[in-house]
Amino acid sequence: MSGARLRFSPIAMVAVLLCDGLWLVCLLASVPLSHGQLAENGGAFDTGQSAPAAVTAAQQRRYLLYDVNPPEGFNLRRDVYLRMASLMKSLLKNEAWVLVLPPWGRLYHWQSKDLEQVRIPWSAFFDVSNLNKNIPVIEYEEFIAESGGPFIQQIYVLQGYAEGWTEGHWEEKVDERLCMEDHAYVNDKQGFYRGWFWGYKETRGLNVACVSVQGSASIIVPVLLKNTTAQSVMLDRAENLLHDHYAGKRYWDARRSMVFAKHLRVVGDEFRAKYLNSTDELDNTIYNEDWTKMKVKLGTAKGGPYLGVHLRRKDFIWGHRKDVPSIKGTAKKIQSLMKDLKLEKVFVATDAAEDDLKELKSFLSKIILFEPTKEELQLYKDGGVAIIDQWICAHARFFIGTSVSTFSFRIHEEREILGFDPNTTYNRLCGDHEKECEQPTHWKIVY
Repeated sequence: MSGARLRFSPIAMVAVLLCDGLWLVCLLASVPLSHGQLAENGGAFDTGQSAPAAVTAAQQRRYLLYDVNPPEGFNLRRDVYLRMASLMKSLLKNEAWVLVLPPWGRLYHWQSKDLEQVRIPWSAFFDVSNLNKNIPVIEYEEFIAESGGPFIQQIYVLQGYAEGWTEGHWEEKVDERLCMEDHAYVNDKQGFYRGWFWGYKETRGLNVACVSVQGSASIIVPVLLKNTTAQSVMLDRAENLLHDHYAGKRYWDARRSMVFAKHLRVVGDEFRAKYLNSTDELDNTIYNEDWTKMKVKLGTAKGGPYLGVHLRRKDFIWGHRKDVPSIKGTAKKIQSLMKDLKLEKVFVATDAAEDDLKELKSFLSKIILFEPTKEELQLYKDGGVAIIDQWICAHARFFIGTSVSTFSFRIHEEREILGFDPNTTYNRLCGDHEKECEQPTHWKIVY
């Protein structure tokens, strides 16, 4: 591989003291070279360059952090986690690493007013102990405590290639390049890099470089192992890395380990029982808290006596106009399915505006939605409400979602894990004037 070789001096030892809420920084050694200080060979990026043995031996486990393009939503970010989990599997074959879970917050779809939604730990939405049964993970605040302070020694901003695919030919490659766009990090008077850092204003980056990538997640492994001695490395814009093996065993191990937080599942289960006459015993959807012991034959889950629908609106109305039905078209399809399936209730998960909801209810007299109280919204946040919606849809007798929506994709996967017949899962609403309404692909679990 070609490009620019980075040269790193020994990593600074940083002592951090918390005094009256302020971070006091004592630099006990020299800081790393800036990304502009390149090797004298003209900047060849050699992924075979070895880290100094003394430095490597002195290090304990290393920390991998990551972030995603700010506009991306909750469920796309969950997909990026799967890619990082696969990357971790490759790293762990060589060294001890731990993945630092990026705190949730400030997402486009989380639009509830008067609700503080930053610095949210993963434990608010997922069972972290189950994540740890696949790869080692820690929350960001654990990283701060364990590593000695809110410092990230090396930040790589991932980007594509300005020239795109060479003559239309795809190949996996990675090179250090000049930044194609202005990145989000600003050098302060002390020489540290400031940025969003998930709402943790005290966090500082010590070094920033832009790296062009084209390929699967594990293409970055040689860079992390041999081109930097930094103990903490962050991959920003991590969505630029693709899946190593989409829907393969690594993918499904990581996906199955993403068990929803128990308090959210309990809320969803109580709602099902109260409003939808649905319980795990009646529906044959008995759930094992340990994902490694959850292996169900497809077709064994029956599901509750209701239709589950995910209706994506808002940005999809103009972004995917051809394959998103009108409210009237949606209602017509729901009525047809309920008649064919002999179901009397329909549960709808949607981001539709009030006017759209009012219109939908005018066509459907028995529509059911999970509508949290102000106190519940404060407790569960928008992300928790989305998970409750997904959990309820995942237990329906029949599910139909929205085309190319990651929200619907995650429900497909949840139903696959629960053991539903694929014919009851991989379905989508069609646009009013769609001539060919291709249905979602069935991605079977690999155990």
